[in-house]
Amino acid sequence: MTEPDSGDSHKTDPLFTCWTTVSTEEEGFAIANAFVNERIAACVQLDGPTTSIYNWDGERCSSTEFRLWLKILGSNLPEARTRINELHPYDTPQWIETEAEKVDEKYLIWVKEASKFHRFRKREPT
Repeated sequence: MTEPDSGDSHKTDPLFTCWTTVSTEEEGFAIANAFVNERIAACVQLDGPTTSIYNWDGERCSSTEFRLWLKILGSNLPEARTRINELHPYDTPQWIETEAEKVDEKYLIWVKEASKFHRFRKREPT
């Protein structure tokens, strides 16, 4: 993880691309809408279908899945990890996080604005 540096807003709250897969497009839409509505993710892209080939319980499996790409600020990752486990239909969901090394400044500003309300909601009313 990049060390915080007050002169670089990317380093103080970096952007992560996270991804997971689900069995149906409807499951993908449900997770995507929850993450965007709750301002955990600024954007979620849903693509597929794709074919996954893997070993599970000692057997070779093949299944059709849909991939979700989530754009999440580093400060929202703890809640993202909690919510994916609450919302995901799989017992062992794929959840991979990658910190963006370079991000266009205008895009990063948009991500922060799209995610901002989420943090304000957590404050106690005055």
